[in-house]
Amino acid sequence: MFIQQISEYIEYLEVERGLARNTLDAYYRDLFLFAEFLSQNEVNSLEKINKTHLNLYIKKLREDEIAPTSVARKIASIRGWFLWLCDNEYISSNPSLAVQQPKLTKKLPKVLNLSEIENLLTANLTPTEQALFELLYAAGLRVSELANLQVQNLDLNVGYVRCVGKGSKERLVPIGKNAREAVKKYLEKRNYILKQHNGNSKHLFLNEKGSPISRQEIYVFIRDLGKKINKQISPHTIRHSFATHLLENGADLRVVQELLGHSNVATTQLYTHISKKRLKEVYFAINN
Repeated sequence: MFIQQISEYIEYLEVERGLARNTLDAYYRDLFLFAEFLSQNEVNSLEKINKTHLNLYIKKLREDEIAPTSVARKIASIRGWFLWLCDNEYISSNPSLAVQQPKLTKKLPKVLNLSEIENLLTANLTPTEQALFELLYAAGLRVSELANLQVQNLDLNVGYVRCVGKGSKERLVPIGKNAREAVKKYLEKRNYILKQHNGNSKHLFLNEKGSPISRQEIYVFIRDLGKKINKQISPHTIRHSFATHLLENGADLRVVQELLGHSNVATTQLYTHISKKRLKEVYFAINN
């Protein structure tokens, strides 16, 4: 039910909006589950969908104890779909306009301090692990950006990395000497791996089997690395730390926005709150 219209919408998001594959998959799952709910409630026409159906669906999500952030994302997916349905004259009115997003409490992301970063950078890491961590922290990359990096995206002489972020937007991020040296050392191992497996992959990071490293493999590595400092961390923790440390050391907010690939500076402003919170903690620790 409604699979054709959902598929057409996903194709529009891919071709016209240039959304990433992971984002497209998330939209499809959200809309497919909503379509299943409508089918179970014997709604077999787009024009028959009304505000009541949407409210009942949101109620069901809450009864199923779906996290508020996930509920908000699902509502956003449905709203986008209905806007597209209206624009393409599948429906004459938009029943999602009156549906309100749940209020979300903004949590400050977890960050590591400089000594914790230093401890991880000087841990006993393999060349692959060292290069992964150095690039994560030196460039503030998202895990998907890191996993998808190709060798041609790096210029180790000038010192920058070109990455493709959300919405297929490219950005250049400078990287320092330590990160460049770590990558150079890793490239020697990468060449050895390729020779072992007769491979010719364009991806920068490969696992021991010669396949492009996956996001899951990076998550596991960072999670296990966090155990060295008794903290639960993820690749995003390193990205948050990158942004926070830049701002704490006087970097301009707009520059940090560009480096992170944020389309809206309001997203980047979250890190200014982290910096203020950390400054208070340091102040009171010194003066108590």
